[in-house]
Amino acid sequence: MKSRDIRKQFLDFFTEKQHLIVPSAPIVTKDDPTLMFNNSGMAQFKEYFLGNATPKSNRIADTQKCLRVSGKHNDLEDVGFDTYHHTMFEMLGNWSFGDYFKKEAINWAWELLTEVYKVPKDILYVTVFEGSEEEGVPFDQEAYDIWKELIDESHILSGNKKDNFWEMGEQGPCGPCSEIHVDIRSAEEKAQKSGRELINEDHPQVVEIWNIVFMEFNRKADKSLVKLANKHIDTGMGFERLCMVLQNVTSNYDTDVFTPLIEKIEKLTGKKYTVKASNETEKKINIAIRVIADHVRAVAFAIADGQLPSNNGAGYVIRRILRRAIRYGFTFLDKSEPFIYELVSILSEQMGEFFPEIKSQQGLVTNVIKEEEISFLRTLEQGLQLLENVVAATEGTEVSGAKAFELYDTFGFPEDLTALILKEKGYSYNKTEFDAELKKQKDRSRAAGEMSTDDWNIIVDGNTETFVGYDQLENEVKITRYRKVESKKDGVLYQIVLDNTPFYPEGGGQVGDKGTLSSASETIDVLDTKKENNLILHITKKLPENTSATFTAKVNDSLRSNTAANHSATHLLHQALRSVLGTHVEQKGSLVAPNYLRFDFSHFSKVTDEELQQVEDFVNARIQEHIPLIERRSIPFKQAIEEGAMALFGEKYGDNVRAIKFGNSMELCGGIHVQNTADIWYFKITGESAVASGIRRIEAITNEAVKEYFTTQENTLNEIKASLKNPQDTLKAVSSLQDENAKLKKQVEALLKDKAKNLKGELANEMKEINGVKFLAKQVDLDAAGAKDLVYELGNLGDNLFILLAIVNNDKPMLTCYISKELVAEKGLNAGQVVRELGKHIQGGGGGQPFFATAGGKNVDGIDNALNAAKDYIK
Repeated sequence: MKSRDIRKQFLDFFTEKQHLIVPSAPIVTKDDPTLMFNNSGMAQFKEYFLGNATPKSNRIADTQKCLRVSGKHNDLEDVGFDTYHHTMFEMLGNWSFGDYFKKEAINWAWELLTEVYKVPKDILYVTVFEGSEEEGVPFDQEAYDIWKELIDESHILSGNKKDNFWEMGEQGPCGPCSEIHVDIRSAEEKAQKSGRELINEDHPQVVEIWNIVFMEFNRKADKSLVKLANKHIDTGMGFERLCMVLQNVTSNYDTDVFTPLIEKIEKLTGKKYTVKASNETEKKINIAIRVIADHVRAVAFAIADGQLPSNNGAGYVIRRILRRAIRYGFTFLDKSEPFIYELVSILSEQMGEFFPEIKSQQGLVTNVIKEEEISFLRTLEQGLQLLENVVAATEGTEVSGAKAFELYDTFGFPEDLTALILKEKGYSYNKTEFDAELKKQKDRSRAAGEMSTDDWNIIVDGNTETFVGYDQLENEVKITRYRKVESKKDGVLYQIVLDNTPFYPEGGGQVGDKGTLSSASETIDVLDTKKENNLILHITKKLPENTSATFTAKVNDSLRSNTAANHSATHLLHQALRSVLGTHVEQKGSLVAPNYLRFDFSHFSKVTDEELQQVEDFVNARIQEHIPLIERRSIPFKQAIEEGAMALFGEKYGDNVRAIKFGNSMELCGGIHVQNTADIWYFKITGESAVASGIRRIEAITNEAVKEYFTTQENTLNEIKASLKNPQDTLKAVSSLQDENAKLKKQVEALLKDKAKNLKGELANEMKEINGVKFLAKQVDLDAAGAKDLVYELGNLGDNLFILLAIVNNDKPMLTCYISKELVAEKGLNAGQVVRELGKHIQGGGGGQPFFATAGGKNVDGIDNALNAAKDYIK
């Protein structure tokens, strides 16, 4: 059975059971600060379990793109080494929100597996929660009784809290669960050992395929459990593992989910994937191919959902995954040229039918991955040179673990690659020191991110919260709940929820509002506003003395109006870019703050100055037209798209959406906007740059920031005029000054050349012959270019020359070495090796060719030692 048919049968089955089939949420989370990625099928439904929102149906099913590479759910280092862990995977799931419970969930799972998919009953095992006296939760007798009607009791096992009590985090909804495991070993293996003994023992052919969670408790901050108001069902079945079972193979990578990718990797690398590897070389090639086949899926779907590789946050994780794939290709598949990007077309063909984003964003994903490959392969080359320098500076055969960690941490050079190269050279590195440095880094990172969150203090029951910020900036409110949050980074903060609020929470690229909460007796500053699981959280440094009082919530008007101007400007900017550059332009990210805006978009080349001017003029023309805002707060998504509204990839839209229209610009957007384009005042581009291959970034300002910009420019011009003694024509005066500077620079260069010529004669007389070699080692008063010219001039004086010149530029020492080619050939002298060794005296290093090389350093006082040590090479 093909994987696409397996997926379809699952969704068809639950459609027949009156479930609403919903699309997968983006793999990168947008409105849940507790998660970086969707790491399970239930992540997009958290607000329903928490009671903060009402689902469209009490029965839902889908297949969700998931990513597990960080935090508690971290499978990254297992990927490739076994056959069933993945970074990105599909989670097939069905949910009940206060509707059916254990009986239906268990029976339907059994029906689907054994009657629809025809999985033999005798290879299935199930687990039920054994209970916990500590938690006050008994053995799950109800689940056991349901299962024993379906499966032989010898195939029912009790599971502990680790395996059979599911929690979505440190706090929140949780409950016991039943796992379904499958034993696909051969008959001979089963005869030797029962599958019962291998459940949850990480056996590659005895694996969990489905987990049915009975969500009936809420975990409090003090770790206690309380009953939820309603009982829910949350299930998750690993799609790749299910395909392995139904396609009668013993590895996820042998299913048609992965085989097309593996075949393409074989073709691109010339390496063969061996199903049953018989030696270490084959095993390493297999691991590398599995790593690449898995990782390209995670990276491609993350990029398609709007997350570009970067140096922080979710972008850093995506870059790390891709770099892991690149280095496995570099180390074990001998690929020093980009090739992973060529796998995107296979993914698009395989999965585009069900996940259309991978097909529509194929070009962008391909370009970004290719650029990242080029960049990291360049980093690997630089790392090889840096490692050479480290080895040259090492006494003995063990490299410092701190140095190896510096290569890893600062330059991104992988630890295992360092170990491999050092081994080939007969070196090793201090693993204990490396691990100690790595632990320090992790401890620093963990400490910075440590946070404790108290339980909610409920003042008013219910979660009704109304956002009124589109229409007003101030209104009377009551606090419905609050909680304390403490972290090393921010200290103690409070999150306050109101019955209604004018504060816009951070989202859609727009920063959260700031302002105040005022009662008759006090005023509390709102530092920020965020959204979490459908609740709007008002962040404060202190808690009101009387949380039951009536407050006036007031948004900072100045910050809001400037933010609104910037947000509306991004819509006009998007329209302008599509008009000037072409309709291939699509928004790929934005930041809308009170003082500036940032807009990322797809485009294949640098935007020229002329094009930027056209874009700026286009936006300002729309501002001058005084176009009024047309806002439609609730319009069917399909209708909005048909009417020409632009939607963003990677965003999750509901059935009804909000559409913002300024003239011919129409976009789906939940943000705050001006009532008329005239309120933007003026639009000024301040920068254009590359973010990634095929992605450009424009930074710009509007309104008050533009006024400040023009004032600053005028003040700067006045200062320049004053320094030039107020010439009538300032531009002409600056041009004259530049001409004069250029003439003086030429004069200085000529003087330095004359100085070098004079030195040539002096230094020629100072050469000494030692063992048949004309030797000179001396410090001179020249720059780097002058020293290079001088050694070449001296090199023309004859054969058998060994010259070392030292200079000091900007308090930094530098060595320049020249060795005649006949000495290189006959005596094995090498200028590159010489400067690497002598560079240690000036606390530096360098390299170059055998006959010419340079080294820079930090210690000027070491110059004399370096010059004296040079004689040792010819004695």
